[in-house]
Amino acid sequence: MQMDHIPKLTMRIILAMVLAFGTAQISSAMDGPDAVELNALAELYGPVNFDHTMHTDIAGDCAVCHHHTTGTPPQDPRCAKCHAKSGPADEVACQSCHAAKRFEAEYLNKLAADNTIYHVDRLGLKAAYHQRCMGCHEESGAPNGCQDCHTRNDAGDKVFHAGQYAPPPSAHKAKEGH
Repeated sequence: MQMDHIPKLTMRIILAMVLAFGTAQISSAMDGPDAVELNALAELYGPVNFDHTMHTDIAGDCAVCHHHTTGTPPQDPRCAKCHAKSGPADEVACQSCHAAKRFEAEYLNKLAADNTIYHVDRLGLKAAYHQRCMGCHEESGAPNGCQDCHTRNDAGDKVFHAGQYAPPPSAHKAKEGH
């Protein structure tokens, strides 16, 4: 991870300061939005209200989270091996490259039908978010539990047999020896 040069204590102090005092809005044409609503899993979870400004202030460099930034070529050395001359990126939205429904038939059929697609092993959107977000949160001591970011909705509770859909405690388990 590119943030391993920043000590955990420093990251915690920066995060605490940002949360306590807010962030000054410094903008330029290249800045991203103040906040982003991540709702690719809206059928199971409420949206994640992502404070983009706070994360930008903490990371200090867009390339820490994004493979590239708008108007620049890829900055990730693994991407630059092949894409150094690809030219500036038009957008940096995760879902522009990472499919939200990576393992559904429509996407898999698209991959199978086009033999010019090199990145057939590209992470899906959920995995890309988790790899970037959870890795950094773990490293910096930030909240890292599922419910810290995601609020499961009623449909999600039903799918995961939680909340009002949780099975009742089994009388069998209550018997001694089982």
